[in-house]
Amino acid sequence: MSTSSVAAGTGQVVSHRVFTLPNLVSLIRLAGVPLFVYLLLVAHETIAALVVLAVGASTDWVDGQLARRLNQVTRLGQLLDPITDRAYIVVTVLALTVSGAVPWQLTAVLVAREAVVALSIPVLWYHGYQSLQVHYLGKTATFVLMFSFPVLLLATVGGVVQAVALPVGWALALWGAALYWYAGVLYLIQAAQVVRAARRSLR
Repeated sequence: MSTSSVAAGTGQVVSHRVFTLPNLVSLIRLAGVPLFVYLLLVAHETIAALVVLAVGASTDWVDGQLARRLNQVTRLGQLLDPITDRAYIVVTVLALTVSGAVPWQLTAVLVAREAVVALSIPVLWYHGYQSLQVHYLGKTATFVLMFSFPVLLLATVGGVVQAVALPVGWALALWGAALYWYAGVLYLIQAAQVVRAARRSLR
């Protein structure tokens, strides 16, 4: 049985290996999500939580770059990367809302986007598609949002730091949320196209 395949349209060999350096990085980043929640909401260590969040957000590109440079693109890595990104966005914004760092309206906007896109996943699976190609706008939106969260958390320190960090954090958050929804709409359009193509092929 083959332990690798070629990703459609990319020529990239996708392995079924589990123990690779990029996968380890992804798992470490994913472990940072519950650690951040604990530090922020249980231990009330805002600075420590800020450091964990900043490191997790700033290393978003590391696992993907390592996978491509080391020729270690794996099926597990392709699943872990978007799961980790979604966890950082949804769980982080929920925790920040509970802590009072961001209002519930931002959380509702981001969670609603995730819910809308998630509705397309079972339809894609039904038609034989496990996932779609990630759009660069989606990666950009994720990066901007994950950069905005540490800045908004930093704004809770107060004083001069808050005066600077709050407008910067909100500018990034609003820009990121708009891009995030736009990328979601593009994803839905792409999903509709592949589903229509799959249905035509069965006629």
